[in-house]
Amino acid sequence: QIQLLESGGGSVQAGDSLTLSCEGRGVILGNYGMAWFRQVPGKDRELVAAISASGGTQNYGDSVKGRFTISRDNYKDMVYLQMNNLDPEDAAVYYCAAIARSYWSTRYGVQSEYKYWGRGTQVTVSS
Repeated sequence: QIQLLESGGGSVQAGDSLTLSCEGRGVILGNYGMAWFRQVPGKDRELVAAISASGGTQNYGDSVKGRFTISRDNYKDMVYLQMNNLDPEDAAVYYCAAIARSYWSTRYGVQSEYKYWGRGTQVTVSS
């Protein structure tokens, strides 16, 4: 059974940092592009950051550029999201997802292209 398991969420203060982790089980994550999405109740899920299968290409949503960093360790089947200088606007449930496209393309921005999804981890940021 293929699973993506997020961890690392929690409650922090504005300006703090947090690192989210996504572990792939039953799947070789190195065969997939990966992304982090987030969703706030009542709003659409948005792409936060994405990374190609090799890790050579990363892309970020405008609201997190310069603050968040996506990375991966294919030997460990892990993907990470380092979040710095968190703002209350960053509070959401964060999901990792896998897309069956190794090389970067504009399809990374299409949620329906993602084959596997985790269940999410909650991030709360207080001011």
